[in-house]
Amino acid sequence: MKRLVTVLLAGASLSACVVGPDHVSPIAKAPAQAVFVGSNAPAFVPAEPPAKWWKLFDAPVLDGLVAEALRNNTDLRVAEANLREARARLRETGTARLPSTDVNASASYGQPAGSTLGINGAGPRRENYDVGLDVGYQIDLFGRITRAIEAGRADVEAVQAAYDLARVTVAAETTRAYVDACANGQQLAVARETLRVQEQTFDLTRRLFEGGRGTALDTSRAGALLEQTRADIPTLKAERQAALYRLAVLTGRPPAEFPTEVASCEVSPTLNSAVPVGDGAGLLARRPDIRAAERRLAAATARIGVATADLYPSVSLGGSIGSTANSPGGLFKSEGFRFGFGPLISWTFPNIGAARARIRQAEAQADAALATFDGTWLRALQEAESAVGRYAGEADRMASLLRARDQSMEAARIARLRYQAGAENFQIVLDAERSLAASEALLAQSRERYSDLTVTLFLSLGGGWEATDSVRR
Repeated sequence: MKRLVTVLLAGASLSACVVGPDHVSPIAKAPAQAVFVGSNAPAFVPAEPPAKWWKLFDAPVLDGLVAEALRNNTDLRVAEANLREARARLRETGTARLPSTDVNASASYGQPAGSTLGINGAGPRRENYDVGLDVGYQIDLFGRITRAIEAGRADVEAVQAAYDLARVTVAAETTRAYVDACANGQQLAVARETLRVQEQTFDLTRRLFEGGRGTALDTSRAGALLEQTRADIPTLKAERQAALYRLAVLTGRPPAEFPTEVASCEVSPTLNSAVPVGDGAGLLARRPDIRAAERRLAAATARIGVATADLYPSVSLGGSIGSTANSPGGLFKSEGFRFGFGPLISWTFPNIGAARARIRQAEAQADAALATFDGTWLRALQEAESAVGRYAGEADRMASLLRARDQSMEAARIARLRYQAGAENFQIVLDAERSLAASEALLAQSRERYSDLTVTLFLSLGGGWEATDSVRR
């Protein structure tokens, strides 16, 4: 008995022998430490972007909508449930470190065949009662359980990163829907103002025609331009309403319960200061999709160890204690007491080829996970660099369009005055107002794109998950 205990304790001491490769994060080797190529533009500063970046718009209504979306969004509820499921799976995997127990009790009445007892006739009828407790414990001799728990923990961290990515996306899409609603409201206001000016021009041509100084052609041209502008208004209204419906669903409400305070917004939100964009190293730390890819690589690496452990024998300790008797009263008496204790060693030696094939599968999966990680951070850098360049380019374009709008406005004013004084024909007025309407529309569209690119920029930078609330465990 002493020898048996000594052998088992020695086997248990070997449980620190964990086979398979240890995970080494590739993040430190990722060449992403430099500043972004386009971040030297005046529109940017090198500071790290804030977690709640949408507050840079200085729009309290938007702040409230994002907070509501982060509480009620259905996609986030799905991500939260997935995270709780992953944590429960990890707890299940962790129970492999604990002893397994089995309590059993049985009662039977029967008559064996006399031939099996070596007697003539029927065997004796008798009762049989048994109660017992069986305990089993698997020694993690080569780290199979350790690697399985390591893989499970990495899986949980990858799902946590997916949850964080869902938060980033919900915050960004809520902000984008708010921007779209306000931008369409602004374009609608511009169209209505253009319509008002063109109505004045149409009225002027009609009065001049009635006074004998104008022509029916001038009036018809002014009316045509007026109706073209009027035709844009229903489309802009529909687009604004669609953005409001999207905003309602993002915040967990039916479309009909859209936020009425946003329906009156007519100013596309823009930043009034330079944008903090950080650098490539900060991007690797912030982007949840990069973190998720790295954690999936860690899980795949750990599963190589799980597969490798199948090459070695597994050792389990088992013990049982109980009582067997021919009557209920005989249970728990000394003559019915029984116990047993001993190791169970199993080794699937004939299937060693299958075990090696599983190792090769796990290694291939780890290689694929590494390639996925490399592709993820490369695409992240591409997205960030592209967003930085587009944001800076649209800022310059919007400034030029603003100057063009001002020049068109002055040209239209002068053309109307000269036409009214009889110094110009109506074609000049028509061209000037058409140019002004186009300039106003382009400027409004540029403001919408500029605000939208602001959201895209912060989305590519990966902020918005750092302030996450703890998910119920």
